[in-house]
This record gives sequence, C-alpha cells and structure tokens, in this order.
Amino acid sequence: MTDEQRLIERLQKIETLFARKTNSGERQAAASARDRIRQRLAQMEQSDPAIEFKFTLPDGWSVSLLIALLHRYGLKPYRYPSQRRTTVMAKVARSFVDEVLMPQFDQMNATLRSHLDAVTTRIIHDAIHKGEHVEDRAR
Repeated sequence: MTDEQRLIERLQKIETLFARKTNSGERQAAASARDRIRQRLAQMEQSDPAIEFKFTLPDGWSVSLLIALLHRYGLKPYRYPSQRRTTVMAKVARSFVDEVLMPQFDQMNATLRSHLDAVTTRIIHDAIHKGEHVEDRAR
C-alpha cells in the first residue's frame, strides 16, 4: 500500500467517525458516511437554520480541503469580490459547523499537513542533502 493510499484510508476513517453510525465493514462504512452526514445536516437545518459563515484559512491547502468538504455535503462555498483567496463563505447551520464540519476539517487538515510535511522533508533531504552527513549541513 502506498503512502497516498494510506492517507486516503485515514481520511475516510475520519469521515466515518463523524457520521456517528457504524456499519459492518470499513469499506461499506466509508461509502455511506457521506450520506449519513448529509442526513445529519438536513436534520440540523430543520431546527437550526443556515446562516452565513466566513472561514479564514491559513493557506491554499486548507482552502482546498474545506471547499471539498462543503461540496461533498451539498453545500455551496463562495467568495465575495475582493475577498482573499484564503477566505471561504458558506451558508450552513451553526450546529453542523460546530459538531461536524470544523472538527472533521481540523482532523483531516492535521492529517494532510502531517503527510505533506513528511513528503516535503523527504524530498528536500533526497534532492538537496543527498550524500551529506548531518554534521555537514549545520555548517
């Protein structure tokens, strides 16, 4: 299994965790997690109407992840003219943001960041420091 396949599997497990129901078999659970989360969103919006949220994120990777999650659950991200590229707007129930979207985003973002940091470190080591000893790099 490649690093990317393991990363995808970890992200699917995070989504399954936030779907709050368990099914037999991880594959089936991962496949139905999106639908269960969409059902939770619909239930939350009945008692907690959607309001406009402004998400300000630190980088493009985080923006891409949040936009993907919003689309995955049928929400439409947008940006007003002159807003920064690291700003994402969406109309969604506050309870969904607090209980599902942001906790899931935070865990997935940390998982992705860890993976990207490891890949970056490995590439820098292999491309730039190959053949050098650790003490040579400190000079």
